[in-house]
Amino acid sequence: MDRSAAARGRPDAAVLLPLSANLRELALSSDAILVCGGNTANMLAVWRLHGFDAILREAWEAGVLLTGWSAGMICWYEAGVTDSFGPHLEGMRDGLGFLPGSACPHYDGEELRRPVYTQLVRGGFPAGIALDDGVAAHYLGTELREIVTARADGGGYRVGADGEDPLPVSRLGC
Repeated sequence: MDRSAAARGRPDAAVLLPLSANLRELALSSDAILVCGGNTANMLAVWRLHGFDAILREAWEAGVLLTGWSAGMICWYEAGVTDSFGPHLEGMRDGLGFLPGSACPHYDGEELRRPVYTQLVRGGFPAGIALDDGVAAHYLGTELREIVTARADGGGYRVGADGEDPLPVSRLGC
């Protein structure tokens, strides 16, 4: 009897802490890896300590879908806006760097995200992409292909030193 995730009609879930000796095998045999929210700086530090950052890169290069929200959005970029270091939002420049530039989640969901991110970028932080809550960016390799959302009012933005520009958004079921 086939006990694969596809045969069961649902995905397998793996809790990666404590880190498994077969973590590389698990990552490379996955169709997708979902990274939830949390403390981005701590998450990246633990991944690097255990070599999981290199495993993620290998999985990405092998075609495994990498996805996530909040910390799980920021981690794929070179830089991002985070509250990992305390109650104030700060720029963090040591993301995994799979995607160029910076990222800012919760653009409409947290009052200070938009002004902090735009101020950081104006001050020399890497330009990048900002997404409202419930909005996703679809990349193929490092090329941004599409911004999607099921929200009628959700948006995505390209943020540079000269300000922000709205990106076209595909509405799913709106």
